[in-house]
Amino acid sequence: MLRGKKILLGICGSIAAYKAAILTRLLVKQGAEVQVIMTHAAAEFITPLSLSTLSKNPVQIDFIRDKSGVWNNHVALSQWADALLIAPATAHSMAKAAWGLCDNLLSAVYLSAKKPVFWSPAMDLDMYQHPSTQENIRRLRSFGNHVIPSEFGELASGLVGEGRMAEPENILRSLESFFHQEHRLKGKKALVTAGPTQETIDPVRFISNHSSGKMGYALAHSLAKQGAEVQLISGPTVLEVPHPRIVRTAVLSAQEMYEATAPLFEQSDIIVLAAAVADFTPEQVASQKIKKQPDQDEMLLRLKRTVDIAQSLGERKTPQQCLVGFALETDHELENARKKLIKKNFDLIVLNSLRDEGAGFGYDTNQVTILNRKGEEWSVSLKSKAEVADEIVERVLIYQNW
Repeated sequence: MLRGKKILLGICGSIAAYKAAILTRLLVKQGAEVQVIMTHAAAEFITPLSLSTLSKNPVQIDFIRDKSGVWNNHVALSQWADALLIAPATAHSMAKAAWGLCDNLLSAVYLSAKKPVFWSPAMDLDMYQHPSTQENIRRLRSFGNHVIPSEFGELASGLVGEGRMAEPENILRSLESFFHQEHRLKGKKALVTAGPTQETIDPVRFISNHSSGKMGYALAHSLAKQGAEVQLISGPTVLEVPHPRIVRTAVLSAQEMYEATAPLFEQSDIIVLAAAVADFTPEQVASQKIKKQPDQDEMLLRLKRTVDIAQSLGERKTPQQCLVGFALETDHELENARKKLIKKNFDLIVLNSLRDEGAGFGYDTNQVTILNRKGEEWSVSLKSKAEVADEIVERVLIYQNW
């Protein structure tokens, strides 16, 4: 699975740095091309010569190469790689990355990386369990980074517990599993809606909602990284397109979202309706700003129904397609979600609840329940939206038997 892959291996200052030599050898043996970046602290634990010998490439430590005066272009290094793997990753290195600090070549490469990033933490038990470290791990995951779980065992301090760097063979399996995903949806076409809609009242006002689009964009990314060609129909958002296999179409209103989505429906294998679409829109749009009058205490705004995108697409769905909808409920959550699942002809529905702290609009995390037409349901605990998206896509794959 790693043949031809370019792996940029970052090594931090930890007693576990000796394992980086074993990891480098395993990566090369599996056909990967490996370049190593070390911190100065890492070079105190294992020599650059050892790693350059095993990787068959020069080891980079500083922005300027010794003696030659050649600049190590951190952007070029990050662009070269198919993945950035930081192993061992210290508490210090993860804290810097979580908060955007940049003081060496490795941290500069990380901040420039647009490819998948993997962290393999290595530290003592108390450091690993400290709330600040756990918060930094959550932040990194919310960015879409992958954190390979530390293992339980004897630590350098003599303590026994979590914090031990994953064995090189297990890190290798994590990478192989990730790159295997690239082929699971190869040849499939996906259609994803995301973000809010804006229903214009006059040239300066509109009706909208609190959707950030983060969940929909995470789903588009999850589908794309597993090989699907994704059409993303997005309402207004500040988010960037997260993957080269995603083509984004920007829309404003519910009507525009329908007009962009409908022509793409029949050619799509997977359709995920994650957008928060307005149910009503102003009956008339004022051409000029509506001004309040001196004696005016209230204003009547007449609304009309918008097109029901989910209902329209559900009526056209074929047995070969998988249609995934969302439900945000405040009461009788499961009952209402099941009714919507049937009414809209969804294959799966993802239930959000406003009662769940840390989940929903604006957050980087989410907590959902996934239901399907077979009567099955799964609860997904509070995780990053990237992780929740992966679980939703996994349920699609299982449901469709792909």
